[in-house]
Amino acid sequence: MARLFAATLVACLVSGPAFAAGLDAAAINNAGYRARPANEDKADATIIKTQVLLDRALFSPGEIDGKLAENTRKALWAFAEAKGLTFQKTLTPEIWAKLNETSQGEIITSYTISQKDVKGPFVRRIPSRLEAMKSLPALGYKSAREALAEKFHMSERLLAQLNPGKKFDRAGETILVVNGRDPQLKLGAARIEVDKSRQTVKAFDGSGALLAFFPATVGSEDKPTPSGTLKVISSDANPYYRYNPAYKFKGVHARKAFIIKPGPNNPVGSYWIGLSGEGYGIHGAPDPSKISKSESHGCVRLTNWDATLLGTSVKKETPVDFIEGAENSESERRPTRRQAVSL
Repeated sequence: MARLFAATLVACLVSGPAFAAGLDAAAINNAGYRARPANEDKADATIIKTQVLLDRALFSPGEIDGKLAENTRKALWAFAEAKGLTFQKTLTPEIWAKLNETSQGEIITSYTISQKDVKGPFVRRIPSRLEAMKSLPALGYKSAREALAEKFHMSERLLAQLNPGKKFDRAGETILVVNGRDPQLKLGAARIEVDKSRQTVKAFDGSGALLAFFPATVGSEDKPTPSGTLKVISSDANPYYRYNPAYKFKGVHARKAFIIKPGPNNPVGSYWIGLSGEGYGIHGAPDPSKISKSESHGCVRLTNWDATLLGTSVKKETPVDFIEGAENSESERRPTRRQAVSL
């Protein structure tokens, strides 16, 4: 469905030295079916391949980390449902076969770090308090490694595992990355569906066909998202974030409104899709690993790359339906109130 990276991506390494425990480029590129990873706590070749194939097929697993965790299970469930297959919390031979039919091309490829990748400016430390963020000139990445991981939809840990001894802040360095979906891809989304129970977002075309699926963080018990249908009123890259004291966020004591400058580590990430009514939006997030694992203050949070794809694929007046879908499995239950609340 999606074109593979070209330009700066060069020929894939089909074989080579091991770069993570029990893994090498060939092991991932040639990974075969296995119902469950050998070790749930470590990156697994089959799961890395599964996540990349899902990413290309526009069933986003969120952050690619090689683990069969909540967001990968959500993407597998959505993919299986779309293909008329059964999903029981893990891979099946049928799902694996269908996934491998969706695209061709190597899973692990090499990439030469550019001057732009290392240029920055980088922010040494992102404050945890909103009030402290307002004085920063930008909410950029903390390092070139973080920027590269997000560029390829990967966890920083997996990027480091694939590249032991590599310097991510050095232009001209060649590293191994996953070969996911085309970063220039745009969709013609005619309707968006936010499932409040399953914590997911779907995009549909004008005929009602599913275009893309994304794991999401959708509201909280204290500050739930709305019900019914809203409409897209704006779509903006690199948004400023304006805090209004009327929001009364826990831990924020400011009595006057303030502005936080743009950047991928801005509280609303790299992209903002404004919705009608009460200032709600669908937006990016500074920490992709927390998608679906924390609560929000009423908005819908996606990874920065998923928010960007969706945001560049909608127009003003696009309807956004908020539904109370049936919970599909334990992995898709709403986060408990004990979990962290984020924007």
